[in-house]
Amino acid sequence: VQLQASGGGLVQVGGSLRLACAASGPILYRMAWYRQAPGTPREFVGSVTSGGTTNLADSVMGRFTISRDNAKNTMYLEMNNLKSNDTGVYYCYGYSRFSRTNYWGQGTQVTVSS
Repeated sequence: VQLQASGGGLVQVGGSLRLACAASGPILYRMAWYRQAPGTPREFVGSVTSGGTTNLADSVMGRFTISRDNAKNTMYLEMNNLKSNDTGVYYCYGYSRFSRTNYWGQGTQVTVSS
């Protein structure tokens, strides 16, 4: 399984971005976004199961929306009202319940400027 993240970029405070993570291979049970700012640990942003159950970190609740399209085997992260501390590299994660394997994609940089 390979995960390909896209959609990062430079945006001003209050702006919006939409990230996508396209997975090759079989449908993953759980997919998630994590992010990492320089000098900080990687942190959980949000997750979505193949059944559509979602979970978001408190820091992004009300601003971010996570979703997935199983037909396209792709997960999305809609980010609105972006803040400076949303800046970081956003990583795509997937878990296969069948093989009990974790997968990580390459990161996509999100920079929110004031």
